[in-house]
Amino acid sequence: MANTYSQIYIQIVFAVKGRDNLIASLWKQELYKYITGIITNEGQKLIAINGMQDHIHILVGLKPTKALSELVRDIKAYSSRFINDNQWVLGKFEWQEGFGAFSYSHSQIPNVVKYIENQEEHHKVKTFRDEYLEFLKLYDVDFKPEYVFE
Repeated sequence: MANTYSQIYIQIVFAVKGRDNLIASLWKQELYKYITGIITNEGQKLIAINGMQDHIHILVGLKPTKALSELVRDIKAYSSRFINDNQWVLGKFEWQEGFGAFSYSHSQIPNVVKYIENQEEHHKVKTFRDEYLEFLKLYDVDFKPEYVFE
């Protein structure tokens, strides 16, 4: 789209199916590099990526030519296949259905990047469930708690 200029920053959050602790520190950096490639190949800009054994946070600069749901679908599908092809888990690896997406202004980006980079420290005092519910409440997202997690 000629003459289209945008600045859309989205933090994407999604979990391993069942919130199982399957993302091993041994291979998570390789997974993050692979996801970076997916995002880049989709024509989007990765700003930050990190997570824990049971979930992942991704901050992207999203261009308006790509639907967010399509980007997340592709990240989850291709990265699941990558994990399974490498046989990094016993059985079949899957991401949980759905995702959270939270938007930010340009001035908030340094704080969001720091938050994503410090996931390990953050989760010493807060569970993923508590973190995710806090995001939903903070951003005033309507939700039914019984449907948030499988």
